[in-house]
Amino acid sequence: RSLGLCAILHYLVHGQLGWLGLTIACVVPGYAAQLLSILWFRADGHPPGRWLLVLHLLQLGLWKRYWDVLRMVAKTGGSACAGEVLMQHGDVCALRLLEALLQTLPHLLLQAYVVVAVDAAGFVPGVSAGLSLLSLAWALVSYSHFTCLLKPGHLCLPAAAILCLLLWRMGMLGTRVLALVLFARLYSFWVFAVAGIHWLLMSFWLVAQQTDIVAQPCRWRLFNCLVGAVYIFCYVNVRPGPSKHRVAVFYAVS
Repeated sequence: RSLGLCAILHYLVHGQLGWLGLTIACVVPGYAAQLLSILWFRADGHPPGRWLLVLHLLQLGLWKRYWDVLRMVAKTGGSACAGEVLMQHGDVCALRLLEALLQTLPHLLLQAYVVVAVDAAGFVPGVSAGLSLLSLAWALVSYSHFTCLLKPGHLCLPAAAILCLLLWRMGMLGTRVLALVLFARLYSFWVFAVAGIHWLLMSFWLVAQQTDIVAQPCRWRLFNCLVGAVYIFCYVNVRPGPSKHRVAVFYAVS
């Protein structure tokens, strides 16, 4: 929230209304994660009250979920109700990843473009872009760590391994974002054609894998299209089992 707020205030003070409007527009998709969080609260048998709705309206609903997980761990000592704690943690990781992809990623692309193409000395857009990159990478690492915890006989990753994963994600995302921004700087709207071709290739690849995580046909197609768009920037494993061959194909094509 602070990343977008600082950028909004920066553009407002400097009278850059065009970038101000685009930055505000990047905030709106994040409400999809907040809405899904409310629906999950209701599905879990906890009808959202007035204050919970206010928190989600302020885009603080996921912080409320983090607080609930920490409180549950403190009460149980990290041992009892471990399954419930894990599921609550999984909900937060999934929602945070969705929010990062819908809100943080567009904000990162916008601020990176401003720094590269408009104001190379812009301190606030540069810091906002850097912290957005860190936030997005951490959301991906958290989700990957949770999927590892679901595997039988899993081992808790040490801090050094998590740090390496974070640096890898940041490097991968940073180079892709920079490449797209530089391409857009040189060739303008042709970047959408390049991104569209990549999106089609990744979507067809997902269809060829028969990803059955979603049962209904129309939702299955929509899911593949959405994940195909995500694959423009990073790889997210959506299928159980070893993924080294899929990762190799992804990087070979990308």
